[in-house]
Amino acid sequence: MRMDTSDETLAQAAAAGDAAAFSALLQRVYDRLFRLAFRLTGSRTEAEDLTQDICAALPGKLSGFRGQSRFSTWLYRVTVNAAHDRRRRQASHSKAADGWGDWELARRAEAEETSEQVDWLMTAMRGLKDDLRDTLALVLDEMTHAEAAEILGVSEGTISWRISEAKKHLAALRATEDRT
Repeated sequence: MRMDTSDETLAQAAAAGDAAAFSALLQRVYDRLFRLAFRLTGSRTEAEDLTQDICAALPGKLSGFRGQSRFSTWLYRVTVNAAHDRRRRQASHSKAADGWGDWELARRAEAEETSEQVDWLMTAMRGLKDDLRDTLALVLDEMTHAEAAEILGVSEGTISWRISEAKKHLAALRATEDRT
């Protein structure tokens, strides 16, 4: 595939069964997809799993790409939805596991990732409400407010407000850490 072929053209060819187009498309978007997944999950392991899940499901999902928006906008929406689904599943599993006593507590402690090298921002973002974290992740991935609004299905004004709220929360967290 030529480098000047648009993502949208590659996506439509991939949806029609062109394996070379799918491969070229995946090579183009994989790093961006992983970056967004990392920002949405705050965990390298979770981001890798989420990215792989999306890549595995992408051939079937491409038939849903109509070309009415940029491919990257469509793919980011797929990613945000997949992250939301993953959070819901994890919450359900966690709720179902409650009450298993010491064994469950030990299992959870082993399973928990304790990465000390996670960047302060990634750690702080985990403390944000889901809507603020999702919005900030998209904007940090160089999305415009209009693109983030389209992906999240809200107005540009809501995106601006969410970014403002996220900045306030992060500044307060930094101030608290600096005092201690």
